[in-house]
Amino acid sequence: MPGHIILLTLFAALLHASWNTLLRGGADRLWSMTIMCLTISLTCAVIALFLPLPASASWQYALLSALLHVGYNLCLVHSYQYGDLGQTYPIARGSSPLMVTYAAEIFAGEKIEFSTLGGITLIYAGILMLAVKGGKLAMPGLQYTLATGFFIAAYSVVDGMGVRVSGNALSYTVWMSALWGVLMSVLYIALRDSKSLLRWRPGLLHAAAGGLVSLLAYGIIIYAMTAAPMGAVSALRETSVLFAAVSGYLFLGETLTLRKMLSCTVIVTGTLMMG
Repeated sequence: MPGHIILLTLFAALLHASWNTLLRGGADRLWSMTIMCLTISLTCAVIALFLPLPASASWQYALLSALLHVGYNLCLVHSYQYGDLGQTYPIARGSSPLMVTYAAEIFAGEKIEFSTLGGITLIYAGILMLAVKGGKLAMPGLQYTLATGFFIAAYSVVDGMGVRVSGNALSYTVWMSALWGVLMSVLYIALRDSKSLLRWRPGLLHAAAGGLVSLLAYGIIIYAMTAAPMGAVSALRETSVLFAAVSGYLFLGETLTLRKMLSCTVIVTGTLMMG
């Protein structure tokens, strides 16, 4: 894995933890999430004017990824209703490399090495340390968190395949993200109404900024997947769980216990081993 790809992926991990911090700290997370997506869509619509269209073979992947992103958004919003950032985020992010690795083997032909078994064991151990305490489930809403991990894995594999046949990684990312924002906005309006979406609120600028940060972070990851294996990039990106634990402590007033930091470290170690 080239050195500049490693640095870019780590930077993307920091950015990803940052926008999740903004989302977790919001009062109306569904609205904040939709504003983020709408900002992404509008930004991508402008960028698309200066880029060639991606190859026709990639459009099916772009649409499918956009739909999967909407599912991810909904599950993430539900997850943050039950758990704090330092607990929910590591489980959602930690579970996805397991699914990405297996799915990449099935759909993209990437082989699973025997050495990844150690990484898988560590990830499961880290997730259990966060979710189970005293032999009992200590995390309500765990099903939403694991579903979030599933959607992360699904769209990561779809995008990894789509960008490889797109002919232009940036064009693919821009058009997929534009579709994603439109679909998320349509869903919000169906659940609530357009006036609720467009009404000025104090957190509007923060949510919009979060959308721009999210777009930059994901664009970096898509680029990285053109130069390195999907499993490796996805694994290294999960160092964001450490950034999230510290960010939750610094900005959201969450506890930063030894158990939580150890769990996050175990998850990161496992993902790096898999990568």
